[in-house]
Amino acid sequence: MAACIDTTRRESCQLSRDPNRSQGDDLSRKLAKCCRPSFCDRVSSMSMMPSCQNRGEVASSSASDEALDARGGEDDLWPVMQEEALSDACQEPILCSYYQDSILSHSSLESALANQLSVKLSNSSICSRTLFDLFKGVFDDEPEIMSAVRADLRAVKQRDPACKTYIHCFLNFKGFLAFQSHRVAHKLWSQGRESLAFLLQNRVSEVFGVDIHPGARIGQGILVDHATGVVVGETAVIGNDVSILHNVTLGGTGKVSGDRHPKIGDGVLIGAGTCILGNITIGDGAKIGAGSVVLKDVPARRTAVGNPARLVGGKENPIELEKLPSFTMDQTSHISEYSDYVI
Repeated sequence: MAACIDTTRRESCQLSRDPNRSQGDDLSRKLAKCCRPSFCDRVSSMSMMPSCQNRGEVASSSASDEALDARGGEDDLWPVMQEEALSDACQEPILCSYYQDSILSHSSLESALANQLSVKLSNSSICSRTLFDLFKGVFDDEPEIMSAVRADLRAVKQRDPACKTYIHCFLNFKGFLAFQSHRVAHKLWSQGRESLAFLLQNRVSEVFGVDIHPGARIGQGILVDHATGVVVGETAVIGNDVSILHNVTLGGTGKVSGDRHPKIGDGVLIGAGTCILGNITIGDGAKIGAGSVVLKDVPARRTAVGNPARLVGGKENPIELEKLPSFTMDQTSHISEYSDYVI
């Protein structure tokens, strides 16, 4: 570990790379073909930074997306992401080396994600190579985690209009990165490696501003939009296909121990600034309006808003949602008339 301390950033990035990955794949050759090495001499002293000039050979984001939809398999997601990276590198030459290091020089999604997380979460006490080996080992050994990673990538791309490509989410969306880090921390927690799990939780909180206890159980197909201020307690459970906005707390009431945190069903939408407190259940397909404080169970396919939260339509005959709110991302349909809210 001492050898990792005071290591420069460039050395850290080099150490985080998978030594077994291929450097001669087709995408790397395409990148070299469409780049002018001499360009970097005018913008940087880094001799390997290229500038791309032939953009016609690179598939567009929309074309890549259509290709993925046509093929439909999980294994096809990584080649599409590589195509997106190549396209972006050719459109923004100053980022060529960044995309090369982050995406194009990796042979698999597992390797690239391990590298991305290790670079983000490393510090002077734990270097990126140590974290890379940890993340890569878990990703290689746990296909269920990688299935969830792919489902999360698709969820963000499909539900967030701000997400233009898969690599946009992969490289820049801290909610996605925080939840993938948690998946590793939760695996370590389940193996009894609590100290290491807590270390990852702490680093994720410091770097991404997202605090998830490693004991929390989280499904797949999760969108965490913006993510800042999200807090998830130890015994919380989040189902599949859930959408969560920023400043959401899934916490305890402070009065009990043991199983004390919320259970979120499949297809739930939780609006920004919401607090859901205690060992309560939010039913499948329910919607929680922004700024709500939820202290009691919410039935499936119903909407709860306010502080304290109340069911839209009343307790006796609450309005039922026809579509899953986590997919529609509709946060205002419960307002039926202008007079229903105050300016």
